[in-house]
Formats: sequence, structure tokens, C-alpha cells
Amino acid sequence: MEAEAVVKDWWLYHGTGEGTDRRARLESGSPPPWRDFTGVPDPGYAPPGCEGPAWERTRRRGEGYVPDEQEKDVVNTALHLRRPLLITGKPGVGKSTLAYSIAADLDLGPVLHWPITSRTVLRDGLYLYDAIGRLQEAGLEQLRRPASPVARAAPAPAAGATVPATGPETAPAPSISRYLRLGPLGTALLPQDRPRVLLVDEIDKSDIDLPGDLLTVFEDGGFVIPELARLAQEDPTVAIGTDDAPDAAVHISQGRVQCRYFPVVVLTSNGERDFPPAFLRRCVRLHLEPPGEEKLALIVRRRLGIDVEAGGEYQELVRDFIDRAGDGDLATDQLLNAIQLRLAGAWSAPGDRDRFLKTVMQHLTGPTA
Repeated sequence: MEAEAVVKDWWLYHGTGEGTDRRARLESGSPPPWRDFTGVPDPGYAPPGCEGPAWERTRRRGEGYVPDEQEKDVVNTALHLRRPLLITGKPGVGKSTLAYSIAADLDLGPVLHWPITSRTVLRDGLYLYDAIGRLQEAGLEQLRRPASPVARAAPAPAAGATVPATGPETAPAPSISRYLRLGPLGTALLPQDRPRVLLVDEIDKSDIDLPGDLLTVFEDGGFVIPELARLAQEDPTVAIGTDDAPDAAVHISQGRVQCRYFPVVVLTSNGERDFPPAFLRRCVRLHLEPPGEEKLALIVRRRLGIDVEAGGEYQELVRDFIDRAGDGDLATDQLLNAIQLRLAGAWSAPGDRDRFLKTVMQHLTGPTA
């Protein structure tokens, strides 16, 4: 079928897996001059690779995605230009899954996930700082350290006098590194030779300012952590944790995170709002339509190992799904749920079919939602 047969020489992403050679081309490819960044990787930091539970979750989810030729063209355009990919479409068409497919196809490690709500601000994605926890720790440390005999015997200072902070009775402030951690966007922007995949999920639910706030970060490929920048003279390099490895220690110099290879940023939108032209100009856009019968058959084969064309019952379920989608939106995983139930022998009584379809293929929008 066309979705599996079409291959173009310039493509890096195929959506079929086994992408070691293509990943090497991705890493060695020359970026556009305006997307060439200068971050220096920390030799002591190793990002998560293609092993472990997080990678298995990414791989399993990504391998079930079936991209068509247009989707591959647009994804590869974003990869070559090193620009964010903005994916729009109805709920359930596979927008988020495409991010996992890119990571799985090119062996780029676990996907970093940043879910967006109406309360999300830019700093949530860049880094987290527990300032209250640090103040509490400093206070407890002060209480734990007894004053020296000299301090206990010293007379009270005169009103307005400055008291020097000397001697063992003065508790040093706890290291700031224990209270800082990079967020998903901040982790994706760490300088590395291989890009990470970042999924910014449902950006249309964000506050009106977030897309505009992202512009500078996307253009600069980096950001400053003010809490570290203020301490740069006393402590120029600080090791902090990352979003997917809080106990990891990646060194941040002068408070700045600067990427070397711009991450593969996938932003999804259900179309609940419009975005400013300046934001759209910096993204490569892809609109996903609900899959047709041919693509649904490929998805079922890849996800469940079932050849729909060889089984009349499964063909009927695909047709039922398409027919019901005409009256309101359905998600592709609702069809997979229906087939999985039939594989398990559930809802097998002849008189249960209508209730079965209404239960597992309930509309997401429309009068019957």
C-alpha cells in the first residue's frame, strides 16, 4: 500500500523503525545557518538512551503509528529546517502519537512530555525552583547549629549596629542545586549532538501569552535561569537534575542553557484557538485528517497484528467506525478497543452488537456525545 511503499531519498523519518543509519544522517546533517547553535555538551551527562521502561513506552506507542506520504514530507521538512512542528486536527487522530513515532523511528530516546493547561507559563517548561523549600532548609540549619560560647557571651549590639556574620554559629545557605530541576523544555534544550523529542501537548489550551513567550526560546535555542545567573560570580557552574532524571547532575555554566542541536519539538492543537502570525511563521504546520478505511486497516495490523481484510467481522467493525464517525468525532483507539474486546470474546452475543458499538464507539462531539 502507498503508506508503506513510498520512500524518498531526502527523508530522515520513515515511520517504519530501524532508523540507525537515518539517525546518523540526522546527527551529521548541516543545519540552516540561522538554526546553527553553539552549546557545549557536558561530558559528564548522558541523556536517556534506547533502553529501559521509559524507552519501551515510547517505542511501543510510536511503532503503532502509520504516517502517510504527506505526513512524512512535513515531518522531514521540520527535521531538516530544525523548526517546531505544529500539528492540528480533531481529538484522537494521532497528533501526540506522531511525536512518539518520530522518536521510535530514529532511536532518539524517550519522549519528553509537557502537557499544557490554562495555568501553564513558560517557566514551567524551562525549570522548577523550590524557593520555599530552600528557605525552610536554611531556617532549620540555623536552628540545628548551636551558637559558639563567644557569641553567647557577647553583649547585645547597639540599635542600628551592623553585626558581621562570622564564626561557626553562622549557617551557610544550602546549595541551590538541590532545589532546581530542569523542566521538559529545559531538558530538551540541553546541548547534545543528538536531538531529544519534546511533545508540547494541547498548546491551544494555554494562556494567551504562552505562544508568544515561546518565540524567543525557539529562536535563541536557549534560556537563562536567573537564580543561577545571580550566583555566577560565586558559583559559576552548578549541577542540577533534569525532567526525566531528577537525580542526574548536568552542569549549567553562568546560569545559561544553550542547545547544540535544536530538539524535535512537536506541538499539538485541537483547534480551540488561533495563534499569532509570528508564532505560526516559526513553525512547520501539519493538519491531520481522520484516517480512512485503508489507513485504519494498516493501523489495526500494526497495533494488533490483525489483517482486517482477512476477517469479515473486523472489516465490519472498521465500516461501523467510519459510519459512526459521520455523526460525530471518534478517536482511532476506540476502533482498537472494539477489536481488542472482540479478540477477548467480549460482547459476543448477537443481540449485543448495537449496545457494544454505542459503548466503545461513543462520540466525542456532536449531539450524542
